[in-house]
Amino acid sequence: MESIEHLYEAYAQTVYKYLFSITQNAELSEELTQETFYQAMRTIRHFRGECKISVWLCQIAKRAWYKEMSKNKKLQTRSTEQPGFPLYARENIENDVLQNEEKLAMFRLLHSLDEKTKEVMYLRLSGELSFSEIGEIVGQSETWARVTFYRGKQKMIKERDRNGK
Repeated sequence: MESIEHLYEAYAQTVYKYLFSITQNAELSEELTQETFYQAMRTIRHFRGECKISVWLCQIAKRAWYKEMSKNKKLQTRSTEQPGFPLYARENIENDVLQNEEKLAMFRLLHSLDEKTKEVMYLRLSGELSFSEIGEIVGQSETWARVTFYRGKQKMIKERDRNGK
């Protein structure tokens, strides 16, 4: 079995990207990445090799995220005031309000999707992961990830059109 230092060097960026795609919070993603590798270090002897190590680490990361959410129900997953989120030039307040409404509408549509589709959409849109990486993380094929993303996008468009927005 590889040393935990080697695992960290090889997979920390992947775990961080995965966590950032679901939390949209750089600081929290970093904390959860550290927690993921701590948990991996504690349980590595139980790793049976039935999946890639990156998949196993992302599963640990997902559980760490769920645990964090349950500890703090009011956790904000995105703050535009945070470093890493550029503040765009603001033309006027009306434009900002319209953009926020559009973002809210998109996240409402995303939230209405089933869990697997929602996860694929977040990983692709927020984490900017490839379909191959997404498939690996969720334990499916690249084709499955592509089809799931496409179908999710179509559902969102259909729902948006139905709501007249």
